[in-house]
Amino acid sequence: MRKVFVTVGAAGLVVAALASAVGWGVVQLPFLDKDARTSFVTWSAICWALFALAVLLLRFVPTRAVAALVLIGSTAIGGAALLGPPNTSTDPARYAWDGIVQTQGVSPYEYTPDAGQLRDLRPDWIFPPAADFTRDDGTIGQRCSQPDRQIHRAYDSQTGDVVCTAINRPDVPTIYPPTAELYFWAVRAVVGPDAQFFPLQLLGGVLVVGSTLALLTALRRRGLDPRWAALWGWCPLVFAEGVTNSHVDLLGAVFVLAASLLVSTGRGWRGGIAIGAAIATKLIPVIAAPALLRHKPHRVIVGAIVTFAVLYVPYVISTGIAVLGYLPGYLTEEGYEDGSRFVFVSAFMPDALTTPVVVLVVGVTALLVWLKTDPSNPWLGQLVMIGVTLTAVSPRYPWYALLLIPFVAMTGRAEWLAIPLALLVRQLEPTMMLQRSSLATALLVIIVVSLWRAGPGFADRLLDGFDDDRRRVRRLFRRTTASAEISTAR
Repeated sequence: MRKVFVTVGAAGLVVAALASAVGWGVVQLPFLDKDARTSFVTWSAICWALFALAVLLLRFVPTRAVAALVLIGSTAIGGAALLGPPNTSTDPARYAWDGIVQTQGVSPYEYTPDAGQLRDLRPDWIFPPAADFTRDDGTIGQRCSQPDRQIHRAYDSQTGDVVCTAINRPDVPTIYPPTAELYFWAVRAVVGPDAQFFPLQLLGGVLVVGSTLALLTALRRRGLDPRWAALWGWCPLVFAEGVTNSHVDLLGAVFVLAASLLVSTGRGWRGGIAIGAAIATKLIPVIAAPALLRHKPHRVIVGAIVTFAVLYVPYVISTGIAVLGYLPGYLTEEGYEDGSRFVFVSAFMPDALTTPVVVLVVGVTALLVWLKTDPSNPWLGQLVMIGVTLTAVSPRYPWYALLLIPFVAMTGRAEWLAIPLALLVRQLEPTMMLQRSSLATALLVIIVVSLWRAGPGFADRLLDGFDDDRRRVRRLFRRTTASAEISTAR
């Protein structure tokens, strides 16, 4: 009994230290910019070190105490993440604005934040007043600045007056799909326009703790180690980007986890609805679909397409083609159109070839995941599909990795957390060489540990598996050809 108290106490103490570190950073550190990078690097390193130590100590905690400790720890860290405003992204300001205009019956795709038509809807906490200053020539000008916040300068589309706003890209329409927009609207419909960032942060905390409980339940029902749930429930990135910065990617990740749990228990139609809602949250969750499509794929596909279409209908009716928002411009701006944004792949070939190569890598991975993943046990397939895509696409924002971490937890393969860490490095120290080396290191760690897990004879088993896949594809091709010939004969 004494040993139990010691192990539980030790793990709990480290989790408490992690929660304290998270809370300190949220309260004390300014908004992330070039002058604050060193502080953020140090803080992030401390949080991740405490996280790793806590997960390690959890291995020695008796199974009967694990669920309570994981949930208490997740709640404590989540509470600490609520103590301050967003500190790495201005996206929550756009979320709030999209919700505010929708509560007034205006489509978020119709006007840009600097549009004069919406001037009366602008709350001061998103649109702080410009400050007057005297120029060298004696004339009066206006500047946009606030301590510890990133404020952007724009101009009213009707009057030309200076508009200061916390929204990035205030001269373009929103980029977010309808599930996200309905989420933003629901929050503002309840709390009103003057509540600042806390409501979305609180919902983020609820989603994290709720999904931690879902992971604990799923792991236990499948006879897996419930300790793995801590890989999500205590992860610093989950709280930094899902709670403090309340990125809507968290909602997409929760929907994908729900879809995978539903399909794995034979509820394909409901799983399709969930994956459709996930895709309509941020689009990128579409990469989670291949692992769910091997058995009775029509249920998942039809459910997803119908859900996606139904969610878009109200916005298409009100706004038409403008529902695309700034998505085309965003892809061009981020360098995905010409291939320059694919940091990892561009290290090995010219930019002109990176896009085809990335498409090929992701496409081949999707095919293999579809052929080899049993939807009743999709966790490793999801991990590989999402992890390979994130490595190949190499987004510069670490919150994209929120989609990966639930499947790290469902498989217990902690080595795949090297990908979120590499993306975090890219955010904190955005030098090309460091970005590429961190992604290469992450890939090496995953390969080495995966080979160690596979054990002797892995190569032979892999070749046998490829032979089985080749025969399966040939059978599928013959059936398709035969069906086409019969149709032609008729």
